[in-house]
Amino acid sequence: MTTRRAKKVFFEREAGAPAPLRWAVQRRVRFNEVDPMGIVWFGRYPLYFEEGATELGRRCGLSYPDFMEAGLRAPVASYHVDYLVPLVLDESFTIVASLIWNEGARLNTEYELIKVDGTTAARAYTVQVFIGATDSRVCMVSPPMLERCRARWKAGEFQDLRP
Repeated sequence: MTTRRAKKVFFEREAGAPAPLRWAVQRRVRFNEVDPMGIVWFGRYPLYFEEGATELGRRCGLSYPDFMEAGLRAPVASYHVDYLVPLVLDESFTIVASLIWNEGARLNTEYELIKVDGTTAARAYTVQVFIGATDSRVCMVSPPMLERCRARWKAGEFQDLRP
């Protein structure tokens, strides 16, 4: 079977920026995730990506409890996915989430779903912005929690979160 081609990198890497932070989660396709043909329903993919992003965020100080404690939210402002080959019932795969360095008040995250044989099933990205939890105003400058993460990232504290 031939596969469609898609971009491998969605966000340009800034010169001199730290390498992306990556985390992988092992999964298996469950019965409730497939359509009558045994293929993963397309609406399930964003949940897989979210699962990867959540685990990555827990490890670098950008978890949902961290957002709440800081009085922030981080809604998705942009989302794109390329479906390359289908995942099927009971198939094992890996979710890889990669946080890409940028200087803005946003989170740029790339995702990849990789089958056991190394084939990429899907690639995607999200852009999240920061807003105030009480007023929903967009943060025009990076909030302190993101600056703390960046300082730790630059200092090399996240060596276990790299490829």
